Amino acid sequence: MSFPLSLPASNWQQSDADAVIVITSDVSNLGDQQLNDIAAPYLAVDARLATQANVLLAPQLPGQRLIIAPTGPLNRDYDDVRRFFSAGQAGIAQAKASGAVKPVIVLAGIPSDTRYQNALQVAFLGACQTLWQPLEAREYRGEQIEPIESIFLVGADEATCAQVNAIAAGQYAARDLCGTEPERMAPPRFADYCVSLFENTSVKVEVISDINAIDKDYPMLGTVARASYAVERHHPRVVKMEYVPEGDIERTLMFVGKGLVYDTGGADLKVGGFMAGMSRDKGGAASVAGFMKSVADYQPKGVKVIAYLAVVRNSIGSDCFVPDEIIETREGVRVRIGNTDAEGRLAMGDLLSEMKDLAKSEINPELFTVATLTGHAARAMGPYSAFVENGPARANAVSRQIADQGDIWADCAEVSRSRREDYDFVQPRTLADDVLSSNNAPSAVTARGHQFPMAFLAIVGGLDKHGCDSDLPLPYVHMDIAGSGVEGGDWQHGKPTAATVSSLFARYCL
Repeated sequence: MSFPLSLPASNWQQSDADAVIVITSDVSNLGDQQLNDIAAPYLAVDARLATQANVLLAPQLPGQRLIIAPTGPLNRDYDDVRRFFSAGQAGIAQAKASGAVKPVIVLAGIPSDTRYQNALQVAFLGACQTLWQPLEAREYRGEQIEPIESIFLVGADEATCAQVNAIAAGQYAARDLCGTEPERMAPPRFADYCVSLFENTSVKVEVISDINAIDKDYPMLGTVARASYAVERHHPRVVKMEYVPEGDIERTLMFVGKGLVYDTGGADLKVGGFMAGMSRDKGGAASVAGFMKSVADYQPKGVKVIAYLAVVRNSIGSDCFVPDEIIETREGVRVRIGNTDAEGRLAMGDLLSEMKDLAKSEINPELFTVATLTGHAARAMGPYSAFVENGPARANAVSRQIADQGDIWADCAEVSRSRREDYDFVQPRTLADDVLSSNNAPSAVTARGHQFPMAFLAIVGGLDKHGCDSDLPLPYVHMDIAGSGVEGGDWQHGKPTAATVSSLFARYCL
């Protein structure tokens, strides 16, 4: 795995650089008179410089390249740091196309506004998002398809670069895991990538591959995987990861990630072209693994992190599970299947139950499920992650604090509340079962379609017994990244975004 490292720089005059990228809200003022003088003749004849990134001939500069990447307006109520993320994307695309391999990024015209306090780091992360190419493309064409070697950040110090490099490494891994096609990243190979990713790091990895053990210990995951048992290379995996910091532990973060390497919909088959892109249904597990990579590289103090990934293929076949089946979970809860295309919550549920039991003995635990779960999240929230929290999490402002960090790290989210209607929605209809997994309509046309799955997960995970009224309240947040997980909502062709990696890192590791 390779991505361009950020390097600290005091100014743009770096002897081994080969391009200067200026990201600015005002193209007439690049923050340096020499740069202004170079740009002035071009600005006089080409109005496009104010609205799109361009490469200018600059014999006096490293590599003879000056790239101006405008952010657009920054002072309106709805402007945010993503202006710098997008400008970083546009600027690095021009640098790469021009042949540069070691550009310098300089910011100019940044308002003295807390919204933009991380503008430089965010611009770098935007550049990394653009430069990433899929794992199978790198394996097929070679690493030269990612030619940028490093990026100098003017105004950054060693500590800042260490932080942003850790985030970038995690995001890179998350994009690899999410964005790779379903055979190259089938469950065994997904697990192998994780083992390799954390080799010789502070993160311990355990992989459960025995399908008999999975059926026994995680019956809902085994149910989703059942049709895949006919094909050995599609057999499920449970990947467990743990990071224990040096010194005292102040809090414990506990994650369960949805790793559907391919979701056919099962017996409720996705038709009409809606199956394309479902190799990205592993985006939740990918983001969790990416966050763990950032943690492994940065090694924050005081924070213990445990993560379980449900890595499985929801196949169609003679042994696939079907609606109306009743499954007994790890918690002893009887689940009636409403729709086999609502498989992610099943895959995660028993792992969440085990995590809940583990949480009882951990220091200040906070639990999370991360998943590309519902079309409703994308319909309701657009390109933003949707956080749905239980009572203890709301009382501790868990989601709000992560979302606030996301606002200043270009990893934005909306916070939703869990309400009584969500629990009513999944209540049993007969005495034969205890909870309904879902209705049989698309979530995008179901009222509270991204909120009610959290209620289901709380019930099958046993967290409904650890609310504010219990002797042991456990904060729990369900993170649905179906709308934020890929660029432009294009699940077939959009690049994975590694949603939640930077906001979680900023909240808990910085």
